[in-house]
Amino acid sequence: MKVYCADVGSVSSRRFAWARADSKQPDAEMEDEHDDIRELAERVAEDLSRGEAVALGFGCPLFVPIPDDPIRLGKCRDGEGNRAWSASAGAGALATGLVQAVWVLRKVRELLPQAVPVFTDWKWFSAEQAGLYLWEAFVSGKGKAAGHEKADSHKEDAKAAVREFMIALPDVEGANAIQCGTPVYSLIGAALLRTKWSTDLQLLAKPCIVIKAGQKAASREVGG
Repeated sequence: MKVYCADVGSVSSRRFAWARADSKQPDAEMEDEHDDIRELAERVAEDLSRGEAVALGFGCPLFVPIPDDPIRLGKCRDGEGNRAWSASAGAGALATGLVQAVWVLRKVRELLPQAVPVFTDWKWFSAEQAGLYLWEAFVSGKGKAAGHEKADSHKEDAKAAVREFMIALPDVEGANAIQCGTPVYSLIGAALLRTKWSTDLQLLAKPCIVIKAGQKAASREVGG
């Protein structure tokens, strides 16, 4: 499997970055610096064209809760703590990532010589062992790499998210950081419909797995 993560940010200001790793050689490409969104789409398409399974994460909220109680509208998702999706940083990332995810998915689909399956459900993807799997990366607070708070933080955040995903393998579901007990609106599901990867309207109501940087790594250190 090839694991990617895009840390969303302004493309024109070079605040967009991405990282890639191979599940068999996890550190082989992690030191490369990637900040070209076109190259991301091209590399994902190349891997998929070769029949590789690809897990692609985006560092922004990919689904939001729609609770029955109107008082709870806009409140944080369970597991976000004080980093709510609707707060300034989360809302900014959501707006930026919303268009960037659609752009990447559209470009990848255009580059593919033939259709490949797409998944937001880890069990189905694991069973298929092929196609494109989409997940959300959550990198904030202690999850950010120490010493990379400024110019190169986007590259380091993308790497941190990929590393966390790799640590979680093969039990990615067990590493899910956000548990949502209410109905949701899936932004990544909408992106898949918009880019014609799928016609399944049920995707609009399905949350995806959220991998929180620093979570599994910290528990591994504690448990030895």
